[in-house]
Amino acid sequence: MGHHHHRCLSFVLLLLLLIIISFSNASSDDAGFMSKLSASIFPAPPDWKLTNNFCQWSGIACDVSERVIAIDLASRSLTGTLPADLNTLSKLRTLDLQHNSLSGDLPTLANLTLLPVVFLQGNEFTSLPPGFFLGLTSLIAFNISDNPDLSPWTLPKDDLIQCSNLQSFVANNANIVGSIPDIFYTTNFPHLLNLGLSYNNLTGVLPASFGGSNITKLSLNNQKNQGLFGTLDVISSMTQLNQVWLHGNAFTGAIPDLSKCVNIFDLQLRDNRLTGLLPDSLMSLPTLVYITLQNNRLQGPLPLFPSRVHFELESNSFCLARPGDCDPQVTALLEVAGGLGYPLSLAESWRGNNACAGWVFITCDAYGKNVTTVNFSKQKFFGTISPSFGNLTSLRSIQLSDNNLRDSIPEILASSLPYLELLDVSNNNLSGPMPDFPPKVKFIAINYNLLLGTSLSPSRRSKGSLVSAGMVIGIVISVLVFIGIVCYYKCYRVPTKLLSVDHNETSISENGNLTISIQVLEQVTNHFSDNNVLGRGGFGVVYKGELHGGTMIAVKRMISDAMGTKGMKEFQAEIEVLTKVRHRHVVDLIGYCTNGNDRLLVYEYMPQGTLNRHLFQWREEEIHPLSWKQRVSIALDVGRGVEYLHSLAQQSFIHRDLKPANILLDNDMRAKVADFGLVKIVFDGKHSVDTRMAGTFGYLPPEYAGTGRVTTKVDVYAFGVVLMELITGRKALTDTMPDEICHLPTWFRRLPFSKENMVNCIDQVLDTADEVTLESIFKVAELASHCTASDPFQRPNMGYVVNVLGPLVEQWEPSPHEEEQTHHHHHRSLPHALQDSEDNYSSLFNDFQPNSI
Repeated sequence: MGHHHHRCLSFVLLLLLLIIISFSNASSDDAGFMSKLSASIFPAPPDWKLTNNFCQWSGIACDVSERVIAIDLASRSLTGTLPADLNTLSKLRTLDLQHNSLSGDLPTLANLTLLPVVFLQGNEFTSLPPGFFLGLTSLIAFNISDNPDLSPWTLPKDDLIQCSNLQSFVANNANIVGSIPDIFYTTNFPHLLNLGLSYNNLTGVLPASFGGSNITKLSLNNQKNQGLFGTLDVISSMTQLNQVWLHGNAFTGAIPDLSKCVNIFDLQLRDNRLTGLLPDSLMSLPTLVYITLQNNRLQGPLPLFPSRVHFELESNSFCLARPGDCDPQVTALLEVAGGLGYPLSLAESWRGNNACAGWVFITCDAYGKNVTTVNFSKQKFFGTISPSFGNLTSLRSIQLSDNNLRDSIPEILASSLPYLELLDVSNNNLSGPMPDFPPKVKFIAINYNLLLGTSLSPSRRSKGSLVSAGMVIGIVISVLVFIGIVCYYKCYRVPTKLLSVDHNETSISENGNLTISIQVLEQVTNHFSDNNVLGRGGFGVVYKGELHGGTMIAVKRMISDAMGTKGMKEFQAEIEVLTKVRHRHVVDLIGYCTNGNDRLLVYEYMPQGTLNRHLFQWREEEIHPLSWKQRVSIALDVGRGVEYLHSLAQQSFIHRDLKPANILLDNDMRAKVADFGLVKIVFDGKHSVDTRMAGTFGYLPPEYAGTGRVTTKVDVYAFGVVLMELITGRKALTDTMPDEICHLPTWFRRLPFSKENMVNCIDQVLDTADEVTLESIFKVAELASHCTASDPFQRPNMGYVVNVLGPLVEQWEPSPHEEEQTHHHHHRSLPHALQDSEDNYSSLFNDFQPNSI
């Protein structure tokens, strides 16, 4: 018993000794750092003598164990540097060095888990090390403003997310580059109230997470160079805001409805590119005291603010110099512009209160009083056709071709425009029923509006008032009907059992006019000759075919015995999707055929093959590698195709297998999305779909395997990987590389983000000597990282992607003459090719005897 008691006492004494030694060592470490600090800053405070206990030095506070808990040396005119081992002060709770002239590299603060306050503003520091914010779980207030000598750095989103107690993060004039990370949801920063990032080199759009934050003071003004851009729509959801400084950027579009932001007292929006009418809610904000709007392109009536509000409105495009209603024609045209998102090109021209006074794209009658023509052709406008066209009652011509307009044509255009003679909506993405225009109206809607007119009445078809559109559609329908009749007698119709699937999968309906006989496909592929093979995949071989008359097609031949059930479902899925969608950047399905165990799909021919071929096989194929101009243009094409599938088609489709092998190129190196065998349809009211794991390793996002559910953000992730492949020339997954770098997205996202680092990972065949090209690559790299965020909610939608890539492509746009030449060649659809050779195509069918049914 006594022996046991003696052992326990010995153990306790040993433990106490270890604790004492530990405290002694920790205190010794703090003493070592303080000694270095005393030697590295000038002038050191007079009482900083090594003969004194550092805990007695002015500006230093310690706890009872003589551990340093505060360094408060604000505004002491200090110069010099900070020792690199600052983060050995593991008990530090305050670091206040503001308003000195300290310089050199900042030491890391990593893992100072007790540190809530860091004030470094007003110094001359030159760099932040990687991992500077890592593990600062107690950080509440951080300020590094007015350190203009810092090397360019980006906001490290993965490290910042660990600082979940942040209330104030201020880094004005601190040489921050890149975009604002989309991390500011209350789930990450429930207490964040103040975010200040003014006078930096930030670019990109306002992150969507702002709308889910509790931020009350937002300062992003006066970004250098390009500045922040995009719309201010997310501000309308920031209901806690009271002070907003966004001036001195490149924001566009209209000021959103701020009626829910009832606490705003200071709103600074001057010196941007804002357009459109001011919302009435802006003048009704109950606490607003200061607002600046000058040097924008704002339109409509001059606003009338309450007397308590101090406002600046100069240099805008208001219709009158005093409050009051605009001219009715001006009002109608501004509402038309609203349907297009108030394009900047219109706002810069549409000034004053007379639409006939030289407004661009507007033509008036001989008296200069009434608007007779609106011509927006080939302006790359996005949006919808406004019903306010119906208020321009003198209109004779509306030309809207070659834009990106969506939704339906307003019925009022047919009923309220008595003088209308021409409406051209060709080459858009319109859908829905077609208004019943009078016979005198020449209505043109050819190309890419294939979802338009689904409710066209029989009486309208008999009147022949669709002019060229009606002629083209009529001929194409005739050709397809003829093919359908011939297929009925010469082949056999697709069996009903082929077109049914289990209730968990998408079912498709029989579409007889797309069936093509096996004899025709054998004829045009030279009996599926090996010389005509374009490529081989997991479920079949793709052959090149040539129709009578020279039109080329691609035929995918899938053998059901080899395919099994999975391959059959892919065959059905391709038909299901491609009979419903039509878009210039989605491959066209021309027809399909069943013959015994064979299942064949017939597509438009894309002569340059896959993007995979041009990125990774160009040496073997002895073809020129893609230039950066071609790569970013291909990225935009794919982005537009996927955006259409996600949000602009009649249903929302998730591709699930987006990769270079499924991106096809035509002779002009314009891209189309292909291979819809794994597609999923998101039905109305749903945002995700239960599914089995499918796709290609390297392009699958992390949440897919964990949840078994897919959203459109699965495609966004894969698109981000494709962007990385375009930048680096590397494949998404390279088995021959070491584990730590074999997965491209993981390696790419770990790189310290700067132009210098980016140069080292860019595909060596690209010319990076051109600053414009290098800047473009850098912006696409930012977008790629954004798209491949680990959290799917932090990834953008494809509309945002298109908006980022669009301006990068526009800087290399061809001249109008060149564009016109390539446009006709690129957009020629296969139905028109069939139409041109109708007689020859008919004779091709006549060469075969009817099959028994």
